[in-house]
Amino acid sequence: MIPALFLMGPTASGKTALAMHIANQLPVDIISVDSLLVYRHFDIGSAKPDCSLRQQYPHALVDIREPDQPYSAGLFREDALACITRARARERIPLLVGGTGLYFRALERGIDDLPPADPQIRGKLLEEAAQEGWPALHERLAALDPQTAAGIQPYDQQRIQRALEIIQQTGAPLSQLRQWQGAFPGPLLKILLRPPRAWLHDRIQQRLDMMLQEGFLEEVAALQKRHYAPDLPAMRAVGYRQYFARLNGEFTAAEAYAAALAATRQLAKRQDTWFKRERANLVLDPAEDQAWKSLPNWIRQQML
Repeated sequence: MIPALFLMGPTASGKTALAMHIANQLPVDIISVDSLLVYRHFDIGSAKPDCSLRQQYPHALVDIREPDQPYSAGLFREDALACITRARARERIPLLVGGTGLYFRALERGIDDLPPADPQIRGKLLEEAAQEGWPALHERLAALDPQTAAGIQPYDQQRIQRALEIIQQTGAPLSQLRQWQGAFPGPLLKILLRPPRAWLHDRIQQRLDMMLQEGFLEEVAALQKRHYAPDLPAMRAVGYRQYFARLNGEFTAAEAYAAALAATRQLAKRQDTWFKRERANLVLDPAEDQAWKSLPNWIRQQML
């Protein structure tokens, strides 16, 4: 069976460019592993490959949802497995590219067998959070499920809400219920990009500058006019969140720029920490030209 390839790494580490370099030399189907690229209308600030580039190098699982339509690691796993099956049926290599570690983990190991969201419980939790604040709900979670709470920040609305919701639904803490189920179908090779921090920080700043030149602020203003709920996952994405605050008068232009830059660098650090725990078959420094040149040949050798 044709191995699937995971190409993982933090934001701005060059994953898309490297994927296209591989596609120029090997018969691959590129499958996006990015929790923001699934949403339409979030283009410039997500560094989404533009339409002309995607015509030349098709990317599956991009622009498959409206921002107010739910998407999850479980749905991603179903979609990605279908893409992998189609690629192998055409005798092409599935190349899964992105920086959303949870999606990679769900695809490789399976997904939690947990109850679906309960709108009534969720609505009540939102009301309580509006009155008490998310840190207070985080303290409640810490009393009920300290293991889960330890891995969640006090303002992480989605994860606090979901953990408390599951406790109310099942009577058991998430840490006891979580069991990853399902195995990855067929062989798998994992490639991890681990750039030097200074190099990555420079890349992040260069990319933010380019996004602003390409009309990122105008994209944020257009999204605001669509009146999406401000607590939707896409609306709270790094970069977008800071520039929505800029439009709302909470930041000056300089403050929004500094906040977006800092938040993106923090995101890259969290991603790097996550991926360091992965048992990769190959770790590359994308700052080195030789790493790019040698990768297609390394993949060919693994296919033998």
